[in-house]
Amino acid sequence: MRVLVVDDQDLFRGGFAMILSAQADITVIGEAADGIEAIEKAEALTPDVVVMDIRMPRLDGVAATAGICARTTAKVLVLTMFDADEYVYAALHAGASGFLLKDARRDELVQAVRVVAAGEALLSPAITRRLIARLAEPGHPRRELANRLGCLTDRELDTLRELARGQSNAEIAHALTVSEHTVKTHVSTVLSKLALRDRVQAVVFAYEAGLVIPGRDHS
Repeated sequence: MRVLVVDDQDLFRGGFAMILSAQADITVIGEAADGIEAIEKAEALTPDVVVMDIRMPRLDGVAATAGICARTTAKVLVLTMFDADEYVYAALHAGASGFLLKDARRDELVQAVRVVAAGEALLSPAITRRLIARLAEPGHPRRELANRLGCLTDRELDTLRELARGQSNAEIAHALTVSEHTVKTHVSTVLSKLALRDRVQAVVFAYEAGLVIPGRDHS
């Protein structure tokens, strides 16, 4: 896995790079200190994953994430703090595939990079709770999104509901009494039909469209 590390603080950036470089299956191919440099290096170096800070000079991590996702095939793993909820929400829409708190353990950072590189999505439990609270604010559901749910079959809708509850493929398979292979097919079809990048965006879509109601449908 080829990784680009982006953070405006030398200590954090160097520490993340050192932790990741120690893994046999990860190569840190570059570092960037702000969003503009991040986009330039992502285009030039073609990483598989970009580990992205949020608050940076010149161009923040949200705008950089949007630029990278629009111009490359790299997955973006955003590192955030507890007080940056508004940035988390914006970064989701920009195309980020995962979120991890900056005070995460070393093994959590390494695992997060592997999960995102594999095409899965990742939200830490703490961030998920905050995201759901944000999605519970007035103004939802959005009618135009709810209308798009009509393209899904009943089983695909069930799959999307389970995704929004944070269920793994194995848990969804158990809940719907189908095989994991069938679940993977349904997930892929849902993402394709709704033009969503990954499972994280599917979670946001499900809440914004009113398919899942915060506090009632999420445990």
